[in-house]
Amino acid sequence: MKHIANFIASLSLFINVYSQSPAVITVKANQPIAPIQSTMWGIFFEDINFAADGGIYAELVKNRSFEFYKSLMGWREDSSSRYSNNSRSGYTTIINRSKDNPSNPRFARINVLADRGYGLTNEGFRGMGIKKGVTYHFSMLASQHDGSNAIVRVELKDSKGNIIGNAVVKPSGKEWKKYSAEITSTATEQKGSMTVWFEGKGTLDIDMVSLFPGDTWKNRPGGLRADLVQLLADIKPGFIRFPGGCIVEGHELTTRYQWKKTVGKVEEREMIINRWNREFDHRPAPDYFQSFGLGFFEYFQLSEDVGAEPLPILNCGMACQFNSAELVPLDELDPYIQDALDLIEFANGGTNTKWGKLRADMGHPAPFNLKMMGVGNEQWGPQYVDRYKIFAKAIHEKYPDIKLISSVGPFASGELFGFLDKEMREMKADILDEHYYMPPDFFLSNAKRYDNYDRNGPKIFAGEYASHIRGTEGVKRNTWQAALSEAAFMTGLERNADVVYMCSYAPLFSHVDAWQWAPDLIWFDNLNSYGTPNYYVQKLFSVNKGTHVVPVLLNNEAITGQDSLYATACIDKNTNELIVKIVNVSSVGKSREFLIEGVKKLNKKAAMTVLKSDNPGQLNSSDNPQAVAPVETVIDIPGRKLKLDIAASSVTVLKVKM
Repeated sequence: MKHIANFIASLSLFINVYSQSPAVITVKANQPIAPIQSTMWGIFFEDINFAADGGIYAELVKNRSFEFYKSLMGWREDSSSRYSNNSRSGYTTIINRSKDNPSNPRFARINVLADRGYGLTNEGFRGMGIKKGVTYHFSMLASQHDGSNAIVRVELKDSKGNIIGNAVVKPSGKEWKKYSAEITSTATEQKGSMTVWFEGKGTLDIDMVSLFPGDTWKNRPGGLRADLVQLLADIKPGFIRFPGGCIVEGHELTTRYQWKKTVGKVEEREMIINRWNREFDHRPAPDYFQSFGLGFFEYFQLSEDVGAEPLPILNCGMACQFNSAELVPLDELDPYIQDALDLIEFANGGTNTKWGKLRADMGHPAPFNLKMMGVGNEQWGPQYVDRYKIFAKAIHEKYPDIKLISSVGPFASGELFGFLDKEMREMKADILDEHYYMPPDFFLSNAKRYDNYDRNGPKIFAGEYASHIRGTEGVKRNTWQAALSEAAFMTGLERNADVVYMCSYAPLFSHVDAWQWAPDLIWFDNLNSYGTPNYYVQKLFSVNKGTHVVPVLLNNEAITGQDSLYATACIDKNTNELIVKIVNVSSVGKSREFLIEGVKKLNKKAAMTVLKSDNPGQLNSSDNPQAVAPVETVIDIPGRKLKLDIAASSVTVLKVKM
């Protein structure tokens, strides 16, 4: 009996040791499961957090055409700061010419009473970012009244009022003309301003007072902020979704996004209030409007610039259901449907068509090759189904190749989600847009969300997602813990690439001094910008996309949280590379053996990129923009079997030639 007891004890010890020994992770490189769409990882853009005006649209003048509901918001009068005499030297009145120019009805009439001058100072968007040595392009529309001899002196100033650049403009004649000047700054200033002085008695009308840096993206006049576009280009996005988001819906239908009012000459685009102007009581933004200098043409052009598919989203006759829930009656939908049809013509039509000609007149004769479009944003309920059916029928009858994105509501589960998911599947919709703004635990536990989705049903667009750390504000929500949980979830998105065709984090941009919603992928001030830990997670997946998913297994199962590990693998048939992504959400490092099956041999060297932090609350910031950033190394590959040390709290990408 003693021998039997010893044998059982030894056997138990062996089993215990064996069970604690980590199993080999197997990658079956010769068994592609599904192709990965070129649109797999993309970008969601919405004009929230001053993402457009004051952000990627490089205009520095706020309320340049005096169309805010407070006509001089962003401006202040300066009649004595330059001079010792404090008597009034001029005043401004606002003229409304809505009958003659309904899209840009207001202009400023400057009445100069004394030769010594009268000025208007513009504060910019939480200040003006001005860089030493950069040339700034000033312009304005002006009309000089009879008998007036006013000249215009433009001054760039630092935060203390010191002049760091100036120029003179001499308007002449009653006819409205555009006048321009170039100013080279002598200093760098984050919170600068611009003063426009009017000198010489008389009356002068002005409009569209503008200041752009010369170093815009691709040096386009009136273009986009180069550093912000570069951050997007570096992701190598498969698509750009625009213009949102809830901004598509509007608080009510009068403030919905209407693409036709955002194209053509910039001075003829009708400005409206931004819906985020009044959405959050704790983050009021009374000076948040949409000039539409960044309009649909510029969105298409941006998509082309960064090699992404354009994905416009259009209003479907429904305002935001969280706000007014205003509806267009079904028998009055025709203008909305026509907008959708005309947009396809604007993007793809020949230059002999009405809207194709406008695209050509704006500088792009070639088509933008639009392939997909969203109908509605986050709508729900039977009222959305009724309207979607009408849109889908009209669009597919005229343009059968256009794929349509449809809403399944604002939530990832529940009654609203379940109703639309069922309805859209019965309709055989093309692509369903699912959204999840949830805590990290949701992302960790949903890595298998799409494992059992119908492979023959609609495809999935993970259109808006972000991991929200509760109880923090602003930039602090973009912690490493949040980013790591997103990475774990994203392994499940890529692993199910036969169902999931498109994915995008949201929102995209946020001004550090003017945000309404957080977290956000990229933060910026007037001079600088940086990617969050979440940005680097998105970038790692996007630039290492591959062409086909292959199995990566632990004990013959997908790796979806076993021992705190999540993984996905793919091959790139264009470069003949194997790419393995491993996420370790544990605070303890792991040493694991990998067996690569289905290849004769691997290159002896592999690129390994690791994104990690020992601090779950670690942030990136303007002062430390790469506190969490990927580190690239080259490692030796001994053969098809290798041992890999997986760092604690990390995302690791291994790329090797086959």
